[in-house]
Amino acid sequence: MSDETTTTDRAAALPPVVDQATWEAELADLRAREKAATRELDAIAAARRRLPMVAMPDYVLEGADGPVRLVDVFEGKPQLIVYNHMWFPGETWQCGGCTGFTSQFTRLEFLDGYDARFVIVTQGPIDEALAYKARVGNKMDWYSTADSPFGEDVGAPLGGGFQLNVFLRDGDNVYRTYNTQGRGTEQVSHSFPLIDLLPYGRQEEWQDSPEGWPQSPTYSRWAPPEAFARYADEG
Repeated sequence: MSDETTTTDRAAALPPVVDQATWEAELADLRAREKAATRELDAIAAARRRLPMVAMPDYVLEGADGPVRLVDVFEGKPQLIVYNHMWFPGETWQCGGCTGFTSQFTRLEFLDGYDARFVIVTQGPIDEALAYKARVGNKMDWYSTADSPFGEDVGAPLGGGFQLNVFLRDGDNVYRTYNTQGRGTEQVSHSFPLIDLLPYGRQEEWQDSPEGWPQSPTYSRWAPPEAFARYADEG
């Protein structure tokens, strides 16, 4: 899609113009639905806190300083969030979705107040993983599960999809308390919620939009992984 075509399409794709009172009335209706959705998310979070958990084996991962037990990845904290980053052997640029997703988490110090950490685990060898971390400007700690069954056991085998897993530590015992993947990870993202506020939204073909709204193939507007390396250099 050329810039000229895009501009022409968007010029014809405009919401109706109404008076202030009409706009405020329709906005109030939408806000009521948003509030109901917020309450439902609160109820889901309450149910999540009541989930049972499953004991984990004593996995050993590879970190920047060498082998590290999973229990030690917590660094003394009781709670741990792990994002399993997709990895494809021999590729210079890894999954664009994972690269973009993890690039959002640049300031994680707030988790200290909740006794928690957020780390990346990937199937790539640790030297390659750390090099990729630096290339795309990630700040959080990365670990490798290349020589451990941990990744495969939590749903992220080599060449497989991404996962978000949450763990709880009780002494030297580690438990898996939560898992999600796919669009389930959007709740911890700020990029899609921001995009969804825009009049044209994500502009993807699957999206329910008014007639004439600009739409393009899914993923086609996502920044490539190379872009995040460029952003990191510019930062």
